[in-house]
Amino acid sequence: MPLSTQSQSQDEQYVLVANLDNARNLSNILKAITCKDHAVFTATANGLKVTVEDCKCMQANAFIQTDIFQEFTLKEDIVIFQINLTVLLDCLNIFGGSTAAGASTALRLCYMGYGHPLTLFLEEGGVVTVCKINTQEPEEPIDFEFSSSNVTNKVILQSESLKEAFSELDMSSEVLQITMSPSQPYFRLSTFGNSGNAHYDYSKDSDMMELFQCNKTQTNRYKMSLLKPSTKALAISCKVSVRTDSRGLLSLQYLVRNDEGQICFVEYFCCPDEEVEEE
Repeated sequence: MPLSTQSQSQDEQYVLVANLDNARNLSNILKAITCKDHAVFTATANGLKVTVEDCKCMQANAFIQTDIFQEFTLKEDIVIFQINLTVLLDCLNIFGGSTAAGASTALRLCYMGYGHPLTLFLEEGGVVTVCKINTQEPEEPIDFEFSSSNVTNKVILQSESLKEAFSELDMSSEVLQITMSPSQPYFRLSTFGNSGNAHYDYSKDSDMMELFQCNKTQTNRYKMSLLKPSTKALAISCKVSVRTDSRGLLSLQYLVRNDEGQICFVEYFCCPDEEVEEE
């Protein structure tokens, strides 16, 4: 493969080098968090974390572990930069998204450090295209201080079940209300749209429920406009973990398998719009 023939002397100038045999494994996961133009990339020994935020009320994170990459070389403890995510996705799909049978676009992602552009070498069918994307000073992502020790309620569902729920609820509703409780209705999704109120209930013993851990009854509303982007992650996931903490902060964690069966994670945090008094 032409990308693998780059000389070591070329590599030495980069603080980050990451190789993928199939660029689609990166573009698919990035599409799942694309709700704003800009994203902060954080590279550590564990891999890449890509963060997008909206109105300081919602944060989406994609986690791409090192074992997803055929090569992942990092010369500093941590490398952070901000980039236009829309431009990056356009570059990753420069060969048309590898729709041809058996075709895949190989990717070599290189970064020389602060102030330098992100350089992409994309190769398909012996043709190599080089893209350079300007990087920016990264904005500090919000720390929502969501810790597992502070989780009040948690359920894990099969994604198909949640897709079905969203297809039956009224997505014109301004809010999605989530009720989690150790007693009935256990786990309920509610909308209040143009066609009236709609509820979708899950029993704690449902076949679609892989885990049910609810310690107290919580009912919170979340702006639908902030949650709608997360349906892109839902569409490509196989499981979803729904968690709330004592403040009503919502964590939606999606487990995504790529074409090779490797696992990545996408997580959305969303602040509650308002707390609903129990009836």
